Amino acid sequence: MREKSEQRVGTVPNVSPPPGSAALNAAATRTAEEPEARGLVCPAIETVRIGMVGLGLRGECLLRLFVEHSGVRIQAVCDVDADRVGWARKLVAETGQQEPVGGHHGTAGFEALCDRDDLDLVVVATSWSWHVPVCVAALRAGHHVAVEVPAAVGVDECWELVETAEAVRRHCVMLENCCYGRAEMMVLNMIRQGVLGELVHGEAGYLHDLRNDSELIGPEGAARWRLEQMACRNGNLYPTHGLGPIAQYMNINRGDCFDYLVSMSSASRGLSGFYAEKFGASHPLATRDYALGDVNMTLIRTLNGRTITVGHGTQSPRPYSRVNTIQGTRGIFQGYPDRIALESHEGGHAWQSLDDYRSQYEHPLWRRLADQAEGHGHDGMDFMLIHRLVHCLRTGVAPDMDVYDAAAWSVIGPLSEQSHGTRSMPVAIPDFTRGRWKSNPALEIGDG
Repeated sequence: MREKSEQRVGTVPNVSPPPGSAALNAAATRTAEEPEARGLVCPAIETVRIGMVGLGLRGECLLRLFVEHSGVRIQAVCDVDADRVGWARKLVAETGQQEPVGGHHGTAGFEALCDRDDLDLVVVATSWSWHVPVCVAALRAGHHVAVEVPAAVGVDECWELVETAEAVRRHCVMLENCCYGRAEMMVLNMIRQGVLGELVHGEAGYLHDLRNDSELIGPEGAARWRLEQMACRNGNLYPTHGLGPIAQYMNINRGDCFDYLVSMSSASRGLSGFYAEKFGASHPLATRDYALGDVNMTLIRTLNGRTITVGHGTQSPRPYSRVNTIQGTRGIFQGYPDRIALESHEGGHAWQSLDDYRSQYEHPLWRRLADQAEGHGHDGMDFMLIHRLVHCLRTGVAPDMDVYDAAAWSVIGPLSEQSHGTRSMPVAIPDFTRGRWKSNPALEIGDG
């Protein structure tokens, strides 16, 4: 393991670094003999035995999807809320599986679950600050891990995930469902077939009014864990939903690599104003200071000279969007609403519906499983996410996303905070692959 001083990333000493300046990346080198988690192949698992840690809103959604899968058995569940544990055990039993073991004793609960020897996969859907502790405990116990987004909230935490997964040779997959959206997978298929030409720029974001969301406030205006994050952090706190698909389009960690970023946040006005109107001007939520700016914009440059913008806006009235724009030398795709402009059609000066190309470029998975995905969380993308993860574990092939993706996409959060805090100075992004991105194969278009 590296010393902590080597893991930390400093600001780039130049406002305008030379393109492709690998020297700016604060990543340690390693020898060919060191283990790698990219393309990790593990023995096939006939029935995937799962332990669930975290049974809140997202945990409930994931549990319902897993119990519907014939190749899965839920062995154990854990949450700090005993009522949620009881609910989960009953749900699993109602599907015909044996009632799982339950635990609700805080840290001791998840540690006991991870220490079990009858698990293949631990699914982590806790609050963000517990993602890495639970993942590391599960990995060290010899289990594969699937963790909700973002996988980590600190730079050192990202390195800890990478190095632990490498050391124990187990999968550590971030459950980025947006990579499995129907439009995202179709566009990925089109890109792989050269329809957009060479990619040069992408735009991503998480633009979602969360002010009244139950993840932020409870009954009578009690602050919940996600609001506490917004109160003390200022940056791009939730980058992976928009960034994940763009990173896959661009083959990040598989032919290209993030190099550095700059980030800037607006003033924070939306939360205090909204809570003053909702609860009264003297309510604690209305008088509190919130660090998070209403809008953050982060700009990333890759080592191959591509650029990516990542927006974050959760404190203002706005329609939901992940932006999902990708520009190539032969055309552009833009989401929300989905539309495409190709040089082959009116020189690229006219938008067309993505549906105009669906019969030719629909992703094989969606072509085959769209009917099964219908009605399952987030327009079917949750179904596809779980289907692919379980399929890969049961067939012994490498999952679509690995620990390097989890680290590279998640680290944008803490690094954006660092850049904003230094008047938007550039900050180097670690190369978690330590140079292996140059030879790693591109993500395949799987249909399993």
